[in-house]
Amino acid sequence: MSFNSLGLSEALLKAISKKGYTTPSPIQQKAIPPILEGKDVLASAQTGTGKTAGFTLPLLQVLSANPQGKHRPIRALILTPTRELAAQVYANVKEYSTFLNLKSAVIFGGVNQKPQVATIRQGIDVLVATPGRLIDLESQGLLSLKRIEVLVLDEADRMLDMGFLRDIERIMELMPAKRQNLMFSATFSKDIRKLAHGILHHPVQVEATPENTTVEAINQKVYRVAKGLKTGLIIKLISDDNWKQVLVFTRTKHGANRLCKKMVSAGITAAAIHGNKSQGARTKALAGFKSGQIRVLVATDIAARGLDIPLLPHVINFELPNISEDYVHRIGRTGRAGASGEAISLVSADETTYLRDIEKLIDIKLPVEIVKGFEPDPNASTAPIKPGQNRSRNSRNRHSNANKNRSSSKKRPSRNNRKSNDRRN
Repeated sequence: MSFNSLGLSEALLKAISKKGYTTPSPIQQKAIPPILEGKDVLASAQTGTGKTAGFTLPLLQVLSANPQGKHRPIRALILTPTRELAAQVYANVKEYSTFLNLKSAVIFGGVNQKPQVATIRQGIDVLVATPGRLIDLESQGLLSLKRIEVLVLDEADRMLDMGFLRDIERIMELMPAKRQNLMFSATFSKDIRKLAHGILHHPVQVEATPENTTVEAINQKVYRVAKGLKTGLIIKLISDDNWKQVLVFTRTKHGANRLCKKMVSAGITAAAIHGNKSQGARTKALAGFKSGQIRVLVATDIAARGLDIPLLPHVINFELPNISEDYVHRIGRTGRAGASGEAISLVSADETTYLRDIEKLIDIKLPVEIVKGFEPDPNASTAPIKPGQNRSRNSRNRHSNANKNRSSSKKRPSRNNRKSNDRRN
């Protein structure tokens, strides 16, 4: 199948060709036609499957079929859970709309709002936003959602995990009831289905891959290692094989900073990216990583969500996530768009339970290796650290918020709390 067969306009086909794409991915083949027909869509697609183009291309065509005058109202809203994902989606919107008379903007917290507001006031068709900054600007009367025709919830599962349910509900109240709704999620969990039931109208359900499966192109392996030897092992792996681009995951922000410093001390250029970093620092670190100036990017789960790094060859779990689904999201940073990739997990004795849970989720027994000189401690306890000790603050906060959101309380969070959510992303 080619993009020509999906019913896309010549302007969009030209933009697709300019990016070098020739064949639509499975999620694009399944999602684009019903979106063009104006139907609501509930889509499950793991990261790296081309889902952004799956909703961006038909959304742009729908809008371009009904052009507006000089004073453009916001007609399409794309909600994302993190700043990095918002910036990435916005970049895609701009690229695909190169040959269309459509304007777009992106807004998120952590940066000055004035340039964002100035762009919106000039008139835009498509707005990409994180929930906190969007509600903040709307409450100040700086933007209106009363003319929204299409709503996209991207990575809806992560938005629920991060406690954005109340914000989503508030945003729903600001838009017209009659609109097209598109929801993209890595999983079809009970919470996602419940959210979809309240937003989507007779949706077409599409699924690119079985739920919670990992990309086949990713070579996954486990190195059993003593907890105190992990840093030495990861430095050895990167140095011995001269890896040039490695994304490393830690559970905590402080752990990311510590590992980053030890990498630099070992002569490996590295940068950390997490919620305590300013948006400027995060943008600079990601740009340096993509350009090759930085070999290793050390990240926490929330900060790395939505990162699109073309042809990323290596992902290393310095520590396994205690939420099994996060493993799928982590390793999905590599093996994207048909490219091959390698995902390595350094597993100490106290992470054995997490490893078993992950293998059960993905239905794969991961191969195990031991490197001489970095053997696991035979006397170490296999009992996991208590969740309160083991989880990062981000993880604890997001699950606490999610639990609160599932309660029957209708109390609206304060503006400061909403800002806190947005800054955290």
